[in-house]
Amino acid sequence: MRRGLFFEIVTMAWDTLRGNKLRSGLTVLGIVIGITSIVGMTSLIRGFDQSFRDLIRGIGPDTIFVAKFSGVSLSSGAKLQDLLRRPNVTVDDADAIGRLPSIEVVDITLGGGGFGSPQQRVYYKDQHTKPIIVFGTTERWPFAVRLEVQEGRFFTSAEVQHHRNVAILGQTPFTALFPSEDPIGKSVRIGLDSYEIIGVMAARPSPGGFNLGQDDFVIIPYTEYEKHFGVRANDQARGQLRSVQISAVPRDGVPRDEALNEIETTMRVRHGLRLDQPNDFDMVTQDAILQVWDQISQGAFLALVVLSSIALMVGGIGVMSIMTMSVTERTREIGVRKALGARRVEILWQFLIESVVLTSFGGILGIALGSLIGLLIHAFTSFPVSLPWWSFAIGIGFSAFVGVFFGMVPAIRASRLDPIEALRYE
Repeated sequence: MRRGLFFEIVTMAWDTLRGNKLRSGLTVLGIVIGITSIVGMTSLIRGFDQSFRDLIRGIGPDTIFVAKFSGVSLSSGAKLQDLLRRPNVTVDDADAIGRLPSIEVVDITLGGGGFGSPQQRVYYKDQHTKPIIVFGTTERWPFAVRLEVQEGRFFTSAEVQHHRNVAILGQTPFTALFPSEDPIGKSVRIGLDSYEIIGVMAARPSPGGFNLGQDDFVIIPYTEYEKHFGVRANDQARGQLRSVQISAVPRDGVPRDEALNEIETTMRVRHGLRLDQPNDFDMVTQDAILQVWDQISQGAFLALVVLSSIALMVGGIGVMSIMTMSVTERTREIGVRKALGARRVEILWQFLIESVVLTSFGGILGIALGSLIGLLIHAFTSFPVSLPWWSFAIGIGFSAFVGVFFGMVPAIRASRLDPIEALRYE
């Protein structure tokens, strides 16, 4: 087809759609809804995905976590009742790992999130926080998780050993209870017990400014945690949700795989496992957490595509019905064009381009609305958004494909009309 003729057909298609504004607008409504959902949800999912990945990367690539079970086991298809039957990871396990030549820092955490982690309000005078995580740990926790103390200090080994009622605030309870007051030395109440505030932790990374709850915590010595919540950190009892989580950081120059092998060997010996028995504990690294997150984010994106495809299919059916009506209404016009020498391919292109222009215009509107929704959500909630160029390309590509796919049948029907019969049509 000549270039000039092609652009003439495009102009004719656009003029036809402009002349039927209401019908064209109702036709592209399904396309607009589908593309809006694709672009809008993609911006939110991708923004949250990037923020979560940055938060996990802040843990450190070499830190090794040892726990009774984790999301890694659950994502691999293990049953929760089987995981609960595993023995608890204990403080003695952490001491054994700490004696390994490849390990520099070992820390334990009781109640640091996940299953069975208690949440309580923190009270100061007549103010209180929302329910937040309370967990117990050792004096080595800031080194294990690579997080600095912003104000005051962290507790000492002596305070851990002597069950001192001291606490470290995360940024959330700090800003809620002490917006304009120095918290150091003040007493707060957690449950029925009073604790002296001796420090405030720095804020964890929150790319995009969105709060993922990473600072919603209060830290107390793990020995005090045992007394406060009635937990025994050296109890290997099975069938419980609460268990010690161990964080181990290899020495400088020691490969992470070497440290992993030493920890695995130590834990298997301590748990009395035979060579043919699988591990009854989980060892998790930054890479493993990100792999689990990949599965979750891919599943969410696939669900988005399926739901959006339904809207696009409905819009495509609308395009097909409207274009079929257009062919019927313009039968005489088609007959005149054929009588003047228009070829079948030119008639086919005319109606196919009308369909593509219609759906592509709907795609552009959908992209604009989806981007606007994402930006408005970010402006009012600070939820992280990301608008990659490929989401726009997918939106335009999907809308154009719908136009071609659902516009092909009416276009073929128009191109096959007999010119004599078309001229006689009333």
